[in-house]
Amino acid sequence: MYRSLFPRDMFAEMDRLQREMQQAFDLSPSIRGFGRGGFPALNVGTTPQAIHIYAFAPGIDPSKLEINLDRGLLTIAGERASSLPPQATSTVHIDERFVGSFRRVLSLPEDADSEAVEASYTDGVVHITVQRRAAAQPRRITVQ
Repeated sequence: MYRSLFPRDMFAEMDRLQREMQQAFDLSPSIRGFGRGGFPALNVGTTPQAIHIYAFAPGIDPSKLEINLDRGLLTIAGERASSLPPQATSTVHIDERFVGSFRRVLSLPEDADSEAVEASYTDGVVHITVQRRAAAQPRRITVQ
């Protein structure tokens, strides 16, 4: 009989399998909900005036980030270089940090104004603000 040399935690295996299955079905992330596990990690929130996207990308040179908005799709792309010494001269025992090219795409609501987008990078966090169109702003109508 086959027996593993390393004991496994059954619940950890079930959790891993569930995450992999969930990621397989999360094909089109949107502002209202998307799968976990991508890089950079995102927080998205809205106000009546704007959409705020926070991308957590520590250790990335801001000049190497590409942020594009085209037809309601916001794309955040770039590359993170390895901080480890070359493997030819060293042995790596644990390497859990994501290294390589990345790309995240979000679909924005129809009232997002593609002409009013700002992005800033502070302490490893990219803050992208997309203003909403003025016509979509809530307004109070007085009764006469």
